Amino acid sequence: MSASTILLIFMWIFAIAFIIILFKDVKAHKQELDKAKLGFNSIISLIANFFDTLGIGSYAIATSAWKFNKSISDDLIPGTLNVAFAIPICVEATITMTRISVDPLTLVLMIGSAILGSILGAKIISRMDIMKIRVIMGIALLIVAAVTLCKINSIGPFGMVGTARGLSGAMLVIGVIGNFILGILMTAGIGLYAPCMALILLLGMSTDVAFPIMMGSCAFLCPACGITFIKEGKYQRGATIPMLIAGSIGVLIAGFIVTSLPLTLLTYLVCIVMVICAALFFHDAKKQKK
Repeated sequence: MSASTILLIFMWIFAIAFIIILFKDVKAHKQELDKAKLGFNSIISLIANFFDTLGIGSYAIATSAWKFNKSISDDLIPGTLNVAFAIPICVEATITMTRISVDPLTLVLMIGSAILGSILGAKIISRMDIMKIRVIMGIALLIVAAVTLCKINSIGPFGMVGTARGLSGAMLVIGVIGNFILGILMTAGIGLYAPCMALILLLGMSTDVAFPIMMGSCAFLCPACGITFIKEGKYQRGATIPMLIAGSIGVLIAGFIVTSLPLTLLTYLVCIVMVICAALFFHDAKKQKK
């Protein structure tokens, strides 16, 4: 049995445990569920996870949509991202990890370090006040926009073409530490995909190797940090389960029905929206401070 298969088995055991915890929490608070704009949030989840499967990322798309429409409170956005998108990302990981080969040790250690980082990050973010979260979300969107622009224009590490399917020695240590940091940042709304791909390319690995590593990392770390957000009650309970279902449908459509789209123009548009949304977060934080 391959390392990828073993990881997938553990991933889905963990995912089932996560779903049980989520359902118990939602049921325990069923009298206070906020179902406002439920349809909008579900559609956004489907769209965001659809494009996530194609490599654009889901966090920035969903964050921008929720911010513009005010459908989810700013302080609940980080938790909702990690809780509602946990299972769709597990579906993504199942698709990519069964299709692309990668060195088992590299895969296991980089995924493990991302999990540890996310658990630490979730504890920090879930206890922050709304003003700090708004500032962090604004910074996160600007970082993601910059990295995404570098990605689609092959700037910096994205212009490099590696061939390695794994790491060893000092390079493996750097990769593990780097993914640990990205695991922390993901809980604050900085999507792991583009930064993880940049890290992998900088270390000389093949571009396709990024997909099982980054999607596998997210598939483990989202439920891991999501449990923390659930226990703290820092997520949108009323919309999470419908978004989880809609997001999984979006992944399946992208993974098995749509194999490719002309995404460059759309990605530029998403970057513009991210910058505007970041400005809104900063504006609201400044207004609250006054």
